[in-house]
Amino acid sequence: MLHAVILIPFLLAVLIPLVKRIPHLHAGWAVLPVPTLLFAYFLMKVPDIQAGEPTVATVSWMPSLGMDITLVLDGLSLVFALLITGMGALVVLYSIYYLDKRMESIRNFYMYLLMFMGAMLGVVLSDNLMVLYGFWELTSITSFLLIAFWHRRERSRYGALKSMLITVFGGLAMFAGFNLLYVMSGTYSIREIIVQAGQLSAEPMFLPAMLLILLGAFTKSAQFPFHIWLPDAMEAPTPVSAYLHSATMVKAGLYLVARLTPVFAGNLEWFWLVSLVGLVTLLYGSFKAIKQTDLKAMLAFSTVSQLGLIMCLLGLGSAAAFFSGTEESVFYSMATAAAVFHLINHAVFKGTLFMVVGIVDHETNTRDLRKLGGLMSLMPVTFSVALIGAFSMAGLPPFSGFLSKEMFFTAVMDIRQLDIWSTQSWLVLIPVIAWIASVFTFVYSMILVFKTFTGKLQPEKLDKVPHEAPRGLLFSPVLLVSLAVFFAFFPDLLSSSLIEPAVASIQYGLLPPEKSLHVPIHFWHGWTPEIFMTLGVIAAGMLLYRGYGRLRILDREWSGRDSLNRMYDLGLRALEGGSARITNLYMTGSNRNYLLYIFGFFIIALGSTLLGAQGITLGMKDYAPISIYEVAVVAVMLVAAIAVLFAKSRVNAILFTGAVGYMVTLLFVIFRAPDLALTQMIVETVSVILFLLCFKYLPKLKQEKEKEKASFKWLNLILAAGVGLTMTLVALAAMGSSPFAPISEFFLNESYSLAGGKNVVNVILVDFRGFDTLFEIMVLGVASLGIYGLVNLRMEPGAIQVKKSKPAAYWFPLRSNDVILRTMSKGIVLIILTFSLYLFFAGHNHPGGGFIGALMTSAGLILMAISLGIEPVRKFLPVNYRILTAVGLLIAILTAAGSFAFGAPFLSHSFGHFDLPLLGDTELATAVLFDLGVYLAVVGVTMNIIFTIGGDE
Repeated sequence: MLHAVILIPFLLAVLIPLVKRIPHLHAGWAVLPVPTLLFAYFLMKVPDIQAGEPTVATVSWMPSLGMDITLVLDGLSLVFALLITGMGALVVLYSIYYLDKRMESIRNFYMYLLMFMGAMLGVVLSDNLMVLYGFWELTSITSFLLIAFWHRRERSRYGALKSMLITVFGGLAMFAGFNLLYVMSGTYSIREIIVQAGQLSAEPMFLPAMLLILLGAFTKSAQFPFHIWLPDAMEAPTPVSAYLHSATMVKAGLYLVARLTPVFAGNLEWFWLVSLVGLVTLLYGSFKAIKQTDLKAMLAFSTVSQLGLIMCLLGLGSAAAFFSGTEESVFYSMATAAAVFHLINHAVFKGTLFMVVGIVDHETNTRDLRKLGGLMSLMPVTFSVALIGAFSMAGLPPFSGFLSKEMFFTAVMDIRQLDIWSTQSWLVLIPVIAWIASVFTFVYSMILVFKTFTGKLQPEKLDKVPHEAPRGLLFSPVLLVSLAVFFAFFPDLLSSSLIEPAVASIQYGLLPPEKSLHVPIHFWHGWTPEIFMTLGVIAAGMLLYRGYGRLRILDREWSGRDSLNRMYDLGLRALEGGSARITNLYMTGSNRNYLLYIFGFFIIALGSTLLGAQGITLGMKDYAPISIYEVAVVAVMLVAAIAVLFAKSRVNAILFTGAVGYMVTLLFVIFRAPDLALTQMIVETVSVILFLLCFKYLPKLKQEKEKEKASFKWLNLILAAGVGLTMTLVALAAMGSSPFAPISEFFLNESYSLAGGKNVVNVILVDFRGFDTLFEIMVLGVASLGIYGLVNLRMEPGAIQVKKSKPAAYWFPLRSNDVILRTMSKGIVLIILTFSLYLFFAGHNHPGGGFIGALMTSAGLILMAISLGIEPVRKFLPVNYRILTAVGLLIAILTAAGSFAFGAPFLSHSFGHFDLPLLGDTELATAVLFDLGVYLAVVGVTMNIIFTIGGDE
């Protein structure tokens, strides 16, 4: 079921573009049931998790590499899953009233949002580090698309690119750290790595792995100094900000730190890095928030500040590892409980405030504090929601933010008692810095609500007359802010159901096994130091709020960008400029130069390896005798190859090149390889047509030859001879140096017993080496789309325009006027297409297969286009070949993933005998479905390339 939970958002995201738009119905209503039902599913799992019964589901993917798609729903992942789906449902509902349903890109918005939701669920549920990394990077890509939703705005594109560059940079570092963990532990499973945590700490690669993983977590969760992407990401639509930057994307780094705490928590470096980076981020973000005049920018820096607070708490909670299994570990685990509680509270009040700012922007057309004020009487409900949300963020009673802020103060006060490596004196600074940051938090919370809603209304500065928002826009923030009140008065309900199981997951193996963790949360604990700290925050905060406009250090943000952003901009420009200069040195526009670089490197790298490596011998024995037929074919091949050099026109060169290919076909026939012979023959036929289509754009060959010099030709000769000699040596070395027995015997012996096919070549393509075939057709599909885009793109000065040609305007430059050919081709094409279908269906046991059948089909369609023109082809087979390529890829992928339903690894196939009507006993194999995907994809790719180039006006 867990795998279906992740898959559902992706499936709906795929279906959204295919569904026809329904008039007068917002697309969001079709999306809303998905997060709502997923939230209900995870909510039903609360009793099981509370009882200590995590849900584990495993699908075998690549077991030989230790990569299985194992999903685990425990206390920690449940908290995040509820946030992802619950906030997702409220954000979708909010967006229905916030975004205009008439927008052309509204379906794209929901497609990106669902993909992001699925990716986040994948991150928090994955037990395999490699699977987690895949989903992690997918969150970066989908968040890039969401942030750049208003892609016509330069600032939106800038913010999206900035967020992706920084988070992907951290993700790559994290990827290296994951692999170091694998090298040390021998597994990618997080649960198995946690079991080995005690032995891993002594490994020399342990500290580098920790630092690399923390780099990924810090960049994702916007910790100082990597926080600079978050304020610029506020250019996204408000529903995106409310979702990504309050409950989901920015929390991924916190999740990673929490999940790997049992692995790294026993190290002092982890304690100091996580705690101090979080503390610095808390202080810096809260100070910067005060200086903003844009409401979303203020919320952005407040998010940075709150993320730092939670990160700091996770670091302080890791101190429990220094007293693993003792009562003191429970004492320090309260910091982790505070982190989980504030994680939930932050999603509640920050999601509320983002939606409030969206409402203010929606009703006034501005987020500038200098233009706002006096909205309380016009928008009383919005003001009330903003007041509760801001007071909860400031940590004021009687709201849930006060409770988690008190727990934060308790944690920073308790940490002073930690005495490890004589660091106790430095720990005194932690509560001081935490208190100062809390004062700033109080100030920006007051600015946010009172500078917006109180004071004097300035209608002359507003583009429209403000009024209360409609109920649809108010529903989500009102519900969220109600939770801030509910959690405050019933905290034990939240503690027992979510917080305690989550802390048990984070502190796995650190708490006493015989003692159940209890997290008491109360409003009043007496006149404790925490209460006096809160009173001091309120007093100092009120003084700063009243006078912050007159204090220079707290004055508004100075003009220009701060040093960190300037460093990022300068660094990016330097990288772009440097890469452009380096690229211009070798990207000269000369294909000959490019081939010179490629083949030169090829000769040097492989040649030096062959000469310098030990144990390389050239196999010169056990070869079959050479027949007269082989000598004749090779002789013709050599003559044709040499003739290419002396061809006077490109047409002759193409024909001689084709002759070389057809001689190779004859060699395959002599070697009794019918599949290869068929493939080679059809590839040569299609290639000749493609060459002719491409060469019509080039100048005459004679004009180029007049400019050639002798040195030019000699260098070509040396390079060609070097490549030929190198490949010959590689072939001989492969024959004479392999320490392993040939795998061909395995394929020949097991082809039918394991894959149900007698045609070994086809079985290898669709079963034994199915991964290769799947990736190959993907590459072909991307290449064909690239060709289509390049041919149809028309560059104009100062603009990019896409050519829009009508089908009737297309022509095929090789169309024949020969009456006999035009007449005979109609029957020949039907014969070719029939034969291609035979090749497809017979391919699993006889010569043929999806790839060969597709090429044969393409050859028949090309013959029709040459003889009759392109319009008859379009009428005969009225399909969009780009869509056909996508359908083929989808069939191949779904067939490969269908094995998951039967508990088998990805791309596993099955076969059996069935008694069918009329046909009797028939053998059927699932590989035929995969082969069908290959067939459709290859037909789509080939015909898209041919018709794109041949149909150019």
